Amino acid sequence: MMSEKLFTEMALSFPGTEQQPHFERTGFKVTGRRMFATYLAKDNTANIFLTPEEQKLFCKMDRKNIYSVPNKWGEKGATTFILDHVKPELVWEALYTAYTAIVKQKK
Repeated sequence: MMSEKLFTEMALSFPGTEQQPHFERTGFKVTGRRMFATYLAKDNTANIFLTPEEQKLFCKMDRKNIYSVPNKWGEKGATTFILDHVKPELVWEALYTAYTAIVKQKK
């Protein structure tokens, strides 16, 4: 099981990241840019913002505990990770992938 503390530490471990409220969630973003992940404490889940292609790859690894957010954001790559059941190494890889995509984007 992955705790909120561990998820937060991972998300903030990348250079230039910050934490901020995002509706009922906690958001993680690259300072001055958009979010790359959110965390929901009540069900210990994270939504990580991947590309649709990356989303497909991560979902194949664990279809039960990693899945597309069931809305328009999910169609764009927003992916839910059930942190009680997904290995921390896999979550870290998804966070790194999402963070890197934002850093590479032009402002």
